[in-house]
Amino acid sequence: MAVGAPAVSICDQAAGSPQALGRRLRISLESGSYLTVVSLLSLGAAVLAAQPAPKAVPAAAYTETIPGSKVSFDMVAVPGGTFTMGSPASEAGRDADEGPQVEVTLKPFWIGKTEVTWDEFDQFAFVGNTGARTGDGGAGDSDAVSKPSRAYGDEAKGYGKGKMPALAMTQHAAMEYCRWLSQVTGKAYRLPTEAEWEYAARAGDTTARPATLEEQAWHAGNAKETPHIVGTKKPNAFGLYDMLGNVAEWTFDLYAENRYAQWAPKATQPVALPTDKRYPHPTRGGSFIEAADKLRFANRQASHEDWSQRDPQVPQSIYWHTDADHVGFRVARALDEQANLKGFKSKVIKESADR
Repeated sequence: MAVGAPAVSICDQAAGSPQALGRRLRISLESGSYLTVVSLLSLGAAVLAAQPAPKAVPAAAYTETIPGSKVSFDMVAVPGGTFTMGSPASEAGRDADEGPQVEVTLKPFWIGKTEVTWDEFDQFAFVGNTGARTGDGGAGDSDAVSKPSRAYGDEAKGYGKGKMPALAMTQHAAMEYCRWLSQVTGKAYRLPTEAEWEYAARAGDTTARPATLEEQAWHAGNAKETPHIVGTKKPNAFGLYDMLGNVAEWTFDLYAENRYAQWAPKATQPVALPTDKRYPHPTRGGSFIEAADKLRFANRQASHEDWSQRDPQVPQSIYWHTDADHVGFRVARALDEQANLKGFKSKVIKESADR
């Protein structure tokens, strides 16, 4: 090496790194070699073009504390990807509304590690926590959230509150909770879409149900006719608890038996926007009142007016079901929200024509 020439590491030369090319370019410029400069510039462009594109930093799990309280909940980051939604015709117990299967592609999102508990829901429904601020798409102060009136009878149905899953609320009430939570945290929370829910529940599993169902789910065979404190069974591969069993979970969509036929064979970020009708909306995951063989990833259950058949109010409550103490929900949050879901608000009103 010539005296006074800058040192170039063997590793840099071997790798053809941009750092090595820069050093060699400086040497060539100092020596006045035009051809060498041109050659190095061409080589440098090729090397830079060959560098792998930087990978997007994945979303991180986080804990959210509800402002004005000591109540918190955990959100799990779910990577985006493509999966097969629905069930094959050969799956035991399959219903017609689970097909045809659809190849669904989803962006990354967050979803609650557990079902929403009474500790959380009560902050919205009964504590009077009304503070709000704006943030990543959450509603502002001017968009008031309607809080539910007291349920007819014990809203917890005698099962207790605290860390027990909140239950027996309507899809409208669950959506209003999410809108309220968006206001007080400044983050845009909502219900998971049907597609997001199934993707998160499967966590890569392509079978009907996990082989370790007994370790993961409360069902009629082991629950002793009661829901249980959230997170007491084992989680799935994404780290989510009670995706099957305990309480069935509301999703964002409007239910239709032929929904998958409308989406097939492929769909990206599919969702069926709800209308002003109270029914039907899909719940997923099954619950503590159902037999183990009913707890399948693809199983869909549509809400029905019978879920409020004992409600003596006229018109009936749009916040509570008197006959659906098996239904709860968990929250979701998009990493990059799709346009048709930004700021979406439940359209159900007390005077809706279907009541």
